[in-house]
Amino acid sequence: MCSNCDYTIHGRHHHYGWDRSIPPAETVASGSRLEFNCLDSGSGHFTAGSTVADVSTVDFTKVNPVTGPIYVDGAMPGDALKVTIEHFKPSGFGWTANIPGFGLLADQFEEPALALWKYDPDTLAPAAFGEFGRVPLKPFAGTIGLAPAEPGLHSVVPPRRVGGNLDIRDLAAGTTLYLPVEVEGALFSIGDTHAAQGDGEVCGTAIESAMDVVVKLDVVKGANLHMPRFTTPGPVTRHLDAEGYEVTTGIGSDLMEGARAAVSGMIDLLCATHGMKPEDAYMLCSVCGDLRISEIVDQPNWVVSFYFPRVVFA
Repeated sequence: MCSNCDYTIHGRHHHYGWDRSIPPAETVASGSRLEFNCLDSGSGHFTAGSTVADVSTVDFTKVNPVTGPIYVDGAMPGDALKVTIEHFKPSGFGWTANIPGFGLLADQFEEPALALWKYDPDTLAPAAFGEFGRVPLKPFAGTIGLAPAEPGLHSVVPPRRVGGNLDIRDLAAGTTLYLPVEVEGALFSIGDTHAAQGDGEVCGTAIESAMDVVVKLDVVKGANLHMPRFTTPGPVTRHLDAEGYEVTTGIGSDLMEGARAAVSGMIDLLCATHGMKPEDAYMLCSVCGDLRISEIVDQPNWVVSFYFPRVVFA
């Protein structure tokens, strides 16, 4: 439990999708500090005893549960909610899966795959990926957002103007996130916590891991914010930079095709140099490799690069 928190929001207060009519789990004052018990994106479907057969039984009506919502007194449309992400309390267990039909290279990886992770929740020492390497960890919340103004139930899968399934790995401890408020009270929820993820989350999953999150919520009046923005407390890649990177590229007139080519090239490289199966390389790319737009002005061709941290194999 968080000794200096004003509220604890238990995991039973979770919901699937965004809906302004969901009753608040709690009403709080601006400036309140809350601890959220967050489920993983599979709602606890995977355990330490799971096998690849369990990938086919995931209930897609219960993915990405978020804990909340929280009504923040004084928050009105046109304001922003300032979310100070203070601390994560990880569970020590996680999973990564290739889910058929999902991910950047879904047409190339049509069979299910599953990797289970065990890590030290106190030290957050790099977590072993089978016999191949160790992945540096950086906990964050993949889904964090507010209720949209439009009535009805909205899927939690796509990100939105008010946040949601952003999957930005730098929304970690110390980061301050600002979200545009569209409904009275803001109706804040958070979940889909990850122990690590690469920029792009290319196979569709990260190291999905249940954990508790402590945040502070403040109302910023009259912010008129159009999209989420955030501020980091310092460098964002120190956990990956130590040994440099292997980098593959995709070049062409379509950014999506460039991204696919860059990731495919890295999968080929990892398989050739480390004897990995393609599905393992794909999942490993998703949890620690970064997609970057390297050039978008020299038309008609753009450059997308995929950076894989060599520290994983150090």
